[in-house]
Amino acid sequence: MKPRGAVRIFAACAAVVLLFLAGCGKKTLSKSELRTITGEIVAAAQKINGHKSEIAIRPELQPAKHGGASALAADNIYISLSDPSQTAAFAQALQAIARRHELTLTETASSGVIRLDCAFHGARTHTVHVVTPLTARVAAHAPARAVAHAGSPRLAIIIDDLGYDRSAADAVLALGFPLTVSVLPHLPLSGELAEEAQRRGDQVMLHLPMESETDGAKPEDIELRVGMSAAQVDATLAGMLETVPYAAGVNNHQGSRATADPALMQALMPALRQRGLFFVDSRTDAKTVAYDMAERAGVPAASRKVFLDDTASRAAILKQLDLAARDAQRDGFTIAIGHPRPATIAALAEDVPSLEARGIHLVYASELVH
Repeated sequence: MKPRGAVRIFAACAAVVLLFLAGCGKKTLSKSELRTITGEIVAAAQKINGHKSEIAIRPELQPAKHGGASALAADNIYISLSDPSQTAAFAQALQAIARRHELTLTETASSGVIRLDCAFHGARTHTVHVVTPLTARVAAHAPARAVAHAGSPRLAIIIDDLGYDRSAADAVLALGFPLTVSVLPHLPLSGELAEEAQRRGDQVMLHLPMESETDGAKPEDIELRVGMSAAQVDATLAGMLETVPYAAGVNNHQGSRATADPALMQALMPALRQRGLFFVDSRTDAKTVAYDMAERAGVPAASRKVFLDDTASRAAILKQLDLAARDAQRDGFTIAIGHPRPATIAALAEDVPSLEARGIHLVYASELVH
């Protein structure tokens, strides 16, 4: 072989080796590569579900350094499948995508929600939440629950204060039984959490901020306050509802002063009635007149009987759940209110199945208003 030809062959081989090493050394994906994978994941879900999947994509940005522009760190993808049997096919499709792009794939599952994390050289690129609506999960896994429990004690559990924390909301929405979630308005996560709760089959309420009597209570920037006119109440309510889609009713957030004011409650109730919304009095103060005013105005209404987590310990919350169950057995129904706290979520996950075994039928808040 001529020396010049050998040099050319060696140079070509060296170039191939350098390209291989460059590929092996790559530790991150570009934005276009990441988004290409996102498109493949979405297309796989739509193909499996006959283009009926509800899909939301929420980019996760990496904080900017030294005043520079924020970079795309990962895509969070929320996929709703109409049939639980489709999840296995989607997981297989995602495994194929991961192999094609040299991604590692980690799966966790709880209460009807499957989370799949994709990573490239240890750096997470995608988190895929695969959700089947509660109604589909009930039909697939517990057909008997679809049968009406005539005469059974009924319990509605409302979880307040959603809108601040995505991970806490995910934990609440992953619980595998009917819940009514009450979402605070005008927060960055208000709309998407309301939409996701609706998608998963839970009932949505507006957690309506109202003026508090308590010293030191931080007022909300936008809330119902004593002295407002009926027009101001209507406009304030309308603005809040725009940020909490699918709200079927409302309950008060704080409001010890507001709910004790007859004039303000008289102004609120026609605005609810015109929109077909029900009202649950959280009873943050014994002097409340809200339920009475709702009843007079012809608004379907009910009152909270049990607070689950005034004391935020698992043992205390389990006692309150037992109290709610006994109230439901005595009166036929009851409404309990809790918050998206770790101890509350853990206690619900642990104890609700035993409540159902005792004959307590979990329902949405709308089923207990009258």
